[in-house]
Amino acid sequence: MVRCWKRSENRLEEAQRTDGGPDTSPRSHFSHKAFWLSLSALLLFVIVALGLAGHIGLSQLHSQSLQIVRITASDQYGAPINQSAAVDQQNDLVTLVVTSSTNQTSTVLFDVRHGLICYKPVDQDSCFLRTMEQPDYDNVKSLLRGSTHEQSRFQLSGNETQRQTEFLGVLAASQETGSSLGEPVRTLCKNRSVHWTRRTDGPSKQRLVYFCIDICFPSNICVSVCFYYLPE
Repeated sequence: MVRCWKRSENRLEEAQRTDGGPDTSPRSHFSHKAFWLSLSALLLFVIVALGLAGHIGLSQLHSQSLQIVRITASDQYGAPINQSAAVDQQNDLVTLVVTSSTNQTSTVLFDVRHGLICYKPVDQDSCFLRTMEQPDYDNVKSLLRGSTHEQSRFQLSGNETQRQTEFLGVLAASQETGSSLGEPVRTLCKNRSVHWTRRTDGPSKQRLVYFCIDICFPSNICVSVCFYYLPE
């Protein structure tokens, strides 16, 4: 009797396995776990690959829209002026980095979209701002709309260069908070005070010119922009 009962139990277990009953063998559990681990690793690889592809695509798009143009000229005394222009056609920005003969470097930002010119001299703790006028648009047009992809270096001839001087009076009492300015100006003048300026005929005898920045454009036009503080 005992032997017959054990044989019937063994047959019942075999019947459960053949009828699709749960297989709890270690090998089946391991293969199940390996499948999910492989699937998770594949998904992680796909996510990382898509992220890298997007980053590379954005970097290439930014590098295509940003061109570096070098302009070499001389000031009114014959001293060399070296400057480079970062031309961002996508955002209508031209950033000039000008190094004078005394190794003083200044940055001039032309924000065409907001109609602003921002001057950032190296030896000052302030930025100086003014609105763009029609000659300013004409000067930067040769950089923004020109064939910068074909020509990245300009050597201006001293005999053909037109020179002019602009005086800007600094409105010391009208300090700009920066909230109404565009992002390019805020980024350039981070941690600096921003003062508005206005074009004038020149300082009176008791007013001194504090500094000048010589800016040259590929159209053979060089402008010496000089700043002084107006009386409050």
